[in-house]
Amino acid sequence: MDLRRVPLAKLVARARDTSSDARRRRLAGALRDDPRAGARRLAEQLERALADAREERRRVARLFARRRRLMRAGARCVAGVDEVGMGPLAGPVVAAAVVLVERVELPGLDDSKRLDRASREALAERVREQALGFALGEVSPAEVDRLNVYRAGLEAMRRAVVALAPAPDHVLVDARTIPDVAAPQTAIVGGDASDGSIAAASILAKVHRDALMRRLDGEHPGYGFARHKGYATRAHLDALRRLGPCPIHRRSFAPVVQGVLF
Repeated sequence: MDLRRVPLAKLVARARDTSSDARRRRLAGALRDDPRAGARRLAEQLERALADAREERRRVARLFARRRRLMRAGARCVAGVDEVGMGPLAGPVVAAAVVLVERVELPGLDDSKRLDRASREALAERVREQALGFALGEVSPAEVDRLNVYRAGLEAMRRAVVALAPAPDHVLVDARTIPDVAAPQTAIVGGDASDGSIAAASILAKVHRDALMRRLDGEHPGYGFARHKGYATRAHLDALRRLGPCPIHRRSFAPVVQGVLF
């Protein structure tokens, strides 16, 4: 491939628009001996990008080491489960359970808390595309008040697992054991950051809950739910003192009780 007569601007555009690693390798190889310094610099940039992509694939593969061990031991359907929304003063606790295909392509996969909104939403779409099945479980604010928030988190995860099809034969969960789930479970401390299946579940749950809170912001204006998602920010506490609690506030949480009293 002789690209010496192709203007550098066109080569840069071609490199930018090329998503295939194989094409990037061919382009880098063709540019490596180009007499133009700019073309050789572009070859170096492509080679660095290819090296970064290889390292990212290795990093993501390490996140699925537990699942590989379980599958070698005979498991066929390993689910990751995680919940979000334990700390907010308003809105539901949401959990997700997901079973991913054996060979995943999820560059950037990480604990949902470490990702910005755009990255989470893009990854959530890719997780859904690469899922054999996924399900969501919600526990309402009234149920949170009745159960307590710890038990509400367990119940949200139980609902997600029970709704999952195909039914898992092993469940990976972040740091806890979910009651009334038939499949064996492995509790992993820090699992949303160290296990790929749990991280994928955390992303699905977070994206779903954030979208729900943006919708609820329109139903209960004045509190800023679209911005803070129900967490106890200064703006949210000020709104509670000014407006009092709304139907989606958790009445068992101290700042909400204080909003009622004062």
